[in-house]
Amino acid sequence: MIDTHCHLNLYPDPSGLAARCDRENITAICVTNSPAAFEATKTYISGSRSVRIALGLHPLETARNRSQWRRFADLVSETPYIGEVGLDFSRAGIRTKPEQLEAFEFVLRSLQGHPHFMTVHSRRAESATLDLVDEHSQSPVVFHWYSGGIHVLKRAIASGHYFSINPAMVKSTNGRRIVSLIPRDRVLTETDGPFVKLEGRTAIPEDVRHVEMELGFLWRLTVKEVEEIVWQNFRNLLRLCGVDSGSFVES
Repeated sequence: MIDTHCHLNLYPDPSGLAARCDRENITAICVTNSPAAFEATKTYISGSRSVRIALGLHPLETARNRSQWRRFADLVSETPYIGEVGLDFSRAGIRTKPEQLEAFEFVLRSLQGHPHFMTVHSRRAESATLDLVDEHSQSPVVFHWYSGGIHVLKRAIASGHYFSINPAMVKSTNGRRIVSLIPRDRVLTETDGPFVKLEGRTAIPEDVRHVEMELGFLWRLTVKEVEEIVWQNFRNLLRLCGVDSGSFVES
């Protein structure tokens, strides 16, 4: 199983959860919200075989963490995994729209010349996010928990981007509609834990199984067949991004 977007560092026992990923053979991308969080997380997760730590600069953190921008650029060479980055023009973030645009463009420019797998946040800012990605990124990105309009979704598909699907998406009417329009070869799985809840509890990486089951129902395939498609999609994207996938444990 593959969880391409989870915040392992925000769980009560990150090291224990990373060890569980190793035992269960679950590939997980641990996204962070700032360079400081990335550096702190490395101290207790970096030994995992299955977990990779992503360097992030979350859009809701950019205004109050402006001092971290330069540190982001300094750390780009330490990991090919980038996230969580992007834009958020929802009520929570609209007041910092100018700073977010500046920060995300800075992130994208900092990545030029560095192979990278990038997972992006685009809540209520899907069009602007896509515009900047298409202008500055040299490889496809992953739109994490896409919830925007169908027109922008089709533009992102046409541009070659990928989409990570979580348990909350497959439980909502709008989410299932979006998922039904995404080509199978662009689908990845995620949990966005601990922010996503499942049956009254916090989602953990192995809960991508629930997404696989829903995709199997939609695609009329077995869970094993869905796993194989998602794994191949992940490997294909890493190849397109110039990122080595050989160190991951395969089932």
